Amino acid sequence: MTIRFAVLAALLLFALTAKAETPLNFAVLDQQARQLPRLHSLLISQNGEMIFERYYQGRSANQPANLKSASKSIMSALIGIAIDKGYINSVDQPLSDFFPEYLDSELQAVVTDITVENLLTMQSGLASTSGRNYGRWVVKQDWVEGALEMPMVAEPGTDMIYSTGSTHLLSALLERASGMNSKTFAQRYLADPLDFRMAYWSQDPQGIYFGGNDMEMRPRDMLAIGRLFINGGQHEGEQIISRRWVADSLMARAESPRGEGRFYGYGWWLRDMAGLQVPLAWGYGGQLMFILPEFDMVIVATSDSTPGDTRRGHLGRLYDLVEYQIIAPLLEDHL
Repeated sequence: MTIRFAVLAALLLFALTAKAETPLNFAVLDQQARQLPRLHSLLISQNGEMIFERYYQGRSANQPANLKSASKSIMSALIGIAIDKGYINSVDQPLSDFFPEYLDSELQAVVTDITVENLLTMQSGLASTSGRNYGRWVVKQDWVEGALEMPMVAEPGTDMIYSTGSTHLLSALLERASGMNSKTFAQRYLADPLDFRMAYWSQDPQGIYFGGNDMEMRPRDMLAIGRLFINGGQHEGEQIISRRWVADSLMARAESPRGEGRFYGYGWWLRDMAGLQVPLAWGYGGQLMFILPEFDMVIVATSDSTPGDTRRGHLGRLYDLVEYQIIAPLLEDHL
């Protein structure tokens, strides 16, 4: 299935970017977006130009959104930058290089066997700190140790086990490797080159920035990061993230147990949408960033993330909006 999507994308790559005019009906798109009471923003950039930008429910362009778990995709980008700059040797480094204090403890095998790549792909083998375990994990005084102490339920590098603790470990090891806190690192090497300021980002009880959640960012800044990935990690002639890291991040590496046609790369989801395998950043409640290199397009959506009966229905309707009102018309126009 993955090969079919890859072949389709390769065959369309040149043809899909050739047309300057878009087949999208913006009036219908806006009308349907307004039917989603939880939707806060919907932005589309194509060929480097903003072609659609709407804010709903009283939101404005300058209001940051809590990315929730879409923070994981940004965290992955920071790890890629750290490797590019030599702070981290490679994705094959074991956690023991960053947390040597656990070598003489019962966690020795954990930090020795798990690599940076295992965290990026959600294949650490450790039981999840997300879902029903999330509340018990975040009340701990030491989130790093709490994540490492989870039971080992699979061999590292095998099963995908979605866990916010894995990306929090990435933030912790980034801080140790670089000598900077993760927010300072992100501002210096990602936000400054893209000309925006990092907004609020929560920290754990030890002061480590939350690697898997609670990063805030304006939708336009999310779009800028999406454009960076579309452009192979380059912005205005400067290579912010290596082209190889961008390609490696958006490659399907682990199959999700959540459903057929869903995969995971380095902090990015890949989802079957209208016959294409689309890379996306996903956050609780409907914080989404879609990367469509076939169309030189980035789509960003932010939403109300407060719990409620309509949350799951909203996410499904939002996916449908993107798939059937944006991606499908683009495909139909070029086939």
